[in-house]
Amino acid sequence: MNRINKLFQKKNKKILSIYFTAGYPRINDSVDIIKALDKNGVDMIEVGIPFSDPIADGPIIQNSSTIAIKNGMNMSLLFDQLKNIRSTTQIPIILMGYINPIIQFGYDKFVDKLIDCGIDGVILPDLPLLEYKKELKPFFDKNNISFVSLISPNTSIERVKEIDQISDGFLYVVSSSSITGQNNLFDVNQIKYFNSLNNIFLKNPKIIGFGISDKKSFDMACNYSNGAIIGTKFINSLDVLNLNKSIEKFINSILL
Repeated sequence: MNRINKLFQKKNKKILSIYFTAGYPRINDSVDIIKALDKNGVDMIEVGIPFSDPIADGPIIQNSSTIAIKNGMNMSLLFDQLKNIRSTTQIPIILMGYINPIIQFGYDKFVDKLIDCGIDGVILPDLPLLEYKKELKPFFDKNNISFVSLISPNTSIERVKEIDQISDGFLYVVSSSSITGQNNLFDVNQIKYFNSLNNIFLKNPKIIGFGISDKKSFDMACNYSNGAIIGTKFINSLDVLNLNKSIEKFINSILL
């Protein structure tokens, strides 16, 4: 049982997960952002591995990846920055990225670094399930690392059940078929979709992402799931000149 599983045992409603891009706004900000999020009451953190072609992400997250890469962020540097993170925080940490940089880095090396840094889970939206089962699942199972999968309104119920069985930690419920960063509150079809998921037995908790931008949308998402993920609006709120204060202000706007 890792920190993600323990979190959901302790608290199964109104989980707030925050996503940010490693190396943004400055190359050495990642650890400070993690510490500030933990201090201000966030439940879980998703650290984005910057990638040149993040197909699921909107312009703000794409831009943060571009800046992070220009800053010099890469996989090796990120793991180097996170190597001592467990001496300062026990908050669940998930790495989210795309498969090409990980293939280039090497599966074995990637898993070793996850273990060394105490990373609890991984989200790889473009990794096929068959590839995961072949290349990563045995190592993830052995070392208690969660594999978090995305499901969307286009995912059939049969496929949802299959994904649920192979996943661990939680299911990342994509609220719509659009990219990240959309600001609309949930419509009738989205609510119908959330309810359809709640009407079938799934072993994993559900966290809703895409389109969560403020307290109103966070609370609404929590009515249909165990919690929600905020990325775009958080990244957009970061003030490079007063990083800690901007993080405190944003998280308070969601939780208070």
